[in-house]
Amino acid sequence: MNKLRFALTGNPNSGKTTLFNYLTGASAKVGNWPGVTVERIEGVYKTKYLRKEVEATLIDLPGIYSLDPYSPEEVITRKYIFEEKPDLVINVVDMTNLERNLFLTTQLLEIDVPIIVALNMADLAKKEGLTVLVDELTKKLGVVCVPISAATGEGIDSLMQKAFAVSKHKRQGWTVLEHDKDFAALFRQVKDIVSPTNELSSQAYHIIKFIEGDELEVKTHPETAAEVARISKQYFENEDDFSGKIASLRYEYLRRELPAIQSKSASVAKSDWIDKILTNRWIGIPLFLIVMFLVFHLTFSEDLFFIGALFIPEGSFSLPIIGTDAINSPGAMLANGFEWLTDWIGGGLVNLTSTWPPWLSGLLVDGLWGGVGAILSFIPQILLLFVFIAILEDSGYMARAAFVMDSSLRRFGIGGRSFLPLITSFGCTVPGIMATRTIENEKEKRLTIMISTYFSCGAKLPIWAAFASVLYGGAYRELIVYGVYLFGILIAILAAIFLKRFIMQGQTSGFVSELPTLRAPQAKNVFMVLKVQLMDYLKRAATIIALSVVVIWFLSSFSWNFTMVENIEHSILGQIGKVITVIFWPLGWAQGETGWMFTVASLVGLLAKENVPAVLGTFSGISDTALIGGLSIPAAFSFMAFNLLTIPCMAAVSAARAELQNRRHFYLTLLFWFVNSYLISAVVYWSGVYLWLIPIVIAVIVLGIVLMYVPRKKTNVNEEVA
Repeated sequence: MNKLRFALTGNPNSGKTTLFNYLTGASAKVGNWPGVTVERIEGVYKTKYLRKEVEATLIDLPGIYSLDPYSPEEVITRKYIFEEKPDLVINVVDMTNLERNLFLTTQLLEIDVPIIVALNMADLAKKEGLTVLVDELTKKLGVVCVPISAATGEGIDSLMQKAFAVSKHKRQGWTVLEHDKDFAALFRQVKDIVSPTNELSSQAYHIIKFIEGDELEVKTHPETAAEVARISKQYFENEDDFSGKIASLRYEYLRRELPAIQSKSASVAKSDWIDKILTNRWIGIPLFLIVMFLVFHLTFSEDLFFIGALFIPEGSFSLPIIGTDAINSPGAMLANGFEWLTDWIGGGLVNLTSTWPPWLSGLLVDGLWGGVGAILSFIPQILLLFVFIAILEDSGYMARAAFVMDSSLRRFGIGGRSFLPLITSFGCTVPGIMATRTIENEKEKRLTIMISTYFSCGAKLPIWAAFASVLYGGAYRELIVYGVYLFGILIAILAAIFLKRFIMQGQTSGFVSELPTLRAPQAKNVFMVLKVQLMDYLKRAATIIALSVVVIWFLSSFSWNFTMVENIEHSILGQIGKVITVIFWPLGWAQGETGWMFTVASLVGLLAKENVPAVLGTFSGISDTALIGGLSIPAAFSFMAFNLLTIPCMAAVSAARAELQNRRHFYLTLLFWFVNSYLISAVVYWSGVYLWLIPIVIAVIVLGIVLMYVPRKKTNVNEEVA
């Protein structure tokens, strides 16, 4: 069996990884590229070609916009193609955005490697009325182009059959820039200097790089580079940005040739008009806040669109699951139905174990089911929230929201490359921290990791849902949950301003990101997100959470001489908790007879944040509402603030340790998380107890921000020496 190596490359959001997953299925292996922490993903594709079994190892190269070595991803792709020499490069191109995607293609064409262009999202292009003359594009580029849809599988078999055929033939690189007569003359002149005997491999690529003054070429051949620079400067009329000029020539070629190859219908123009609204600097952010409020409203509200408060008189109706004098949101209906189910199971377990030994009955009902059942009751709302977010992501809206937020957050010292890891942290902090691998600036990477935990992950959602269902009688569930997320973003911004001003000074990096085409979300993609989240949630419930609540039940049910106790305060955990809880007394929620229970719940939450409501459920039986209801409003909000901002779960801590390779930076990050959460929680509590503190706190924050933005006086070197 012939085994070949095919490299997949393309712009971010071009569907490259979707195609890779479709071709390799479960065979993918994840590692790291040598010397860097960017993931290396490989998989195997098998099929029949000319009646023979053939096999190819597919390498999913990082998403890039060009082969210029300005980022780790670009360096990796360039190095792999030149040093490991794959048998074929599959260039995945977004068919709905040819001009931007084909920029990379024009660079790949200059390398002596077989290439096939996969015109992805052909189904989407058709729906939008976008027509591409594939045969004409093939002639213009000189390589085979195949329309496909990685999402549906359309055209992929044809692509791979042609890929195996193309890989068997050597190919000499050429450049589209030779279509410009003036540049063609410069190209030939430089060629006589760089490769007079035509022996240089991928000579078209290297000639262009010499003209651009590419850093790697200059280091390798400094004398040749100096001579080329002198000639290039004459051509570019003494301008220094040779790379920028060549990029302009590439775009000029594409803009000149593409109108004869593709045609757009009115629907595409309509999409552009919608984009102008979604990415408008004045409309974009308020629209994003409204959209996210609707998401939380549809997930948590017990008065859908406030119909009950506005139009339905009190005492009109009370329907199970549907609502009382109001119509529940879809999420609240699902939660009510699931709550009925968990109560029914809990009651059945009580009846089933009524004749069992007390310790065994307590272990199953109060311990295992009391904790795990409390967590499972939040599954419907958590999954619905992820469904809404998946719909926004798959439609292309979240990328536009990220673009709008990026331009705003950069003013506060949060760089463009930081935004993707922070957005990812809303789902889970672990991949969010791992995504900081793409940030080259070490200080910016540390800053991103330090504020990533403030973007509330899905594991913390059960905490907010549990408290929101109790506070104010559950009347403002969606507002409370929504407020927690906004509070986390606000604290992240304030922390970034402080860190950037006093600890991690430096220029905030820019960021270029491709906006995917707006489209109707694919049910398959949304279902995959739902499946992954559900399986992850159930896996946690069946392992770390179940084990944690059993241990907590044992420690809260037995004394030091291992006899069961009737009063939980006399248990092992009760006595330990009362000692530790003194530390957290200033935060409010550690006060009173049940204060130690909230302290223990917060500490056990370091294993997994879902443990917090699970442990509270174990302490109070199946329902955790009795314990939460005993807290004052300020103490409840203080507890939520602490668990939002404090040290995340151990998995996230381990990820931070891996990325922060400096041990000192890692321990300082842990200290920053704990101290920050402690101080802010204390401020939240005491401001709630003494309301007159609120304007003072706001004034101090505003004054601090103003002072931090006041330029520092630069010290004169002569004065310093004197």
